[in-house]
Amino acid sequence: MTAPAALDEFAFLIDDARDQHAAVPTVRREQLALDGSLVLSALVFGDDRPRAVFVHGAGLNAHTWDRTIIDLGEPALAIDLPGHGDSPWRDDADYSPETNADAVIRAIEHWAQAPVSLVGHSLGGLTAIHVAARRPDLVSHLTLVDILPGIGGVGRSALAPFYERLEFASVDDVLDHAVSFGLGGEREKARRSVILNTRTRGDGVVEWKHHMARIFSNSAPDDSPVEIDDDRDARALASIEVPVTLIAGSHGFLSPERIRDFAAARPENEAIVLDAPHNVQETSHLDLAHSVRASLPGRN
Repeated sequence: MTAPAALDEFAFLIDDARDQHAAVPTVRREQLALDGSLVLSALVFGDDRPRAVFVHGAGLNAHTWDRTIIDLGEPALAIDLPGHGDSPWRDDADYSPETNADAVIRAIEHWAQAPVSLVGHSLGGLTAIHVAARRPDLVSHLTLVDILPGIGGVGRSALAPFYERLEFASVDDVLDHAVSFGLGGEREKARRSVILNTRTRGDGVVEWKHHMARIFSNSAPDDSPVEIDDDRDARALASIEVPVTLIAGSHGFLSPERIRDFAAARPENEAIVLDAPHNVQETSHLDLAHSVRASLPGRN
């Protein structure tokens, strides 16, 4: 059987940049050896050391930030969390925010110019909270995208039915599945995300690249669920002294009450609601980029 053709993961950037009336960014994929046999993969945009760092949510990968980084127009680092994208799966299936934070700290130390503006979506946002709490020297500003402590289990319960199916005959078969769940928006716009978040095995079967599919579907009894400790996450957020911006999707995971609670607890910080779903970065990327640009070190 002929092996599947290699994917040019940057093939979509030209079209994205044209659609966004922006320059095509320079970008390269790099890897960083962590402890033991673990490896972290990331996308480094621009030629200078980045001062904006992006961390995606569960079941996504670094490319979820492509449009945002194109609009940002600044050097940036987009990390593939362990078990996602090109970062290998962990044998212990430990993708808790605290464990993920270890890898993100190493990534910032290795690739970025600290302190950085750190942006985290969903599970990546909870991870970013622990990075900022543990290493305030590395973070000048924290942006949480549609996530706050206390809603970490929402995504798993919402996505479990979607991930009950793990194997597909083709990319179009995956697209049919995604569209049937109302995920990804318009079919052809969803195709890009599906291509970048799946892989084709030697037998021709298409499967998800990330470990979360197996964990969320409960189809792999040897794999552990992602451990979310709401109290620990909340304590970590409360301890953060750098500015924190909350950017919520109007039809995302955060209720108006949650957003008001954040604003009351941190009145000196900003809470922004955009007309967007949970994956704010894929639909309201320009507004998100404007907020991140304003938070970059030296811009305040």
